[in-house]
Amino acid sequence: MCGEEDDLGPSLEERLFEAFLVHARLLTEEIARNRSESGSVSAYADRLMGDALNRARRDAEAAGLDERAAIFAVQPLVFARLAGFLASHLSLHEDPLRKVMEAMMHGYGEAERLGAMGHDHGDGEEHHH
Repeated sequence: MCGEEDDLGPSLEERLFEAFLVHARLLTEEIARNRSESGSVSAYADRLMGDALNRARRDAEAAGLDERAAIFAVQPLVFARLAGFLASHLSLHEDPLRKVMEAMMHGYGEAERLGAMGHDHGDGEEHHH
């Protein structure tokens, strides 16, 4: 019936995107708090991660509702493609594929960890997703 969909609340995609926004904010705040020595490779990696995450968030937020889901869905594929491209230029002695897979699983684990943390959506009520 007309209007029934609105009564059901946000779609799964909208809820997942909102969780991403919360987790992205938490992770960028965590990265900022844990800044390593400014000239270190670790500090560079944290800055690059934060920059890439913020770019992905901004692009998805700027998209219209109709194209947001498609943009959000393609982002991990683009970053995986980039990771594969970069890793293909490393020495096989460095075992780049294993390192890329470990980093991907680490990122997946960060999302799970952040999802398990209570957080505030600005409404004064802390809860879990």
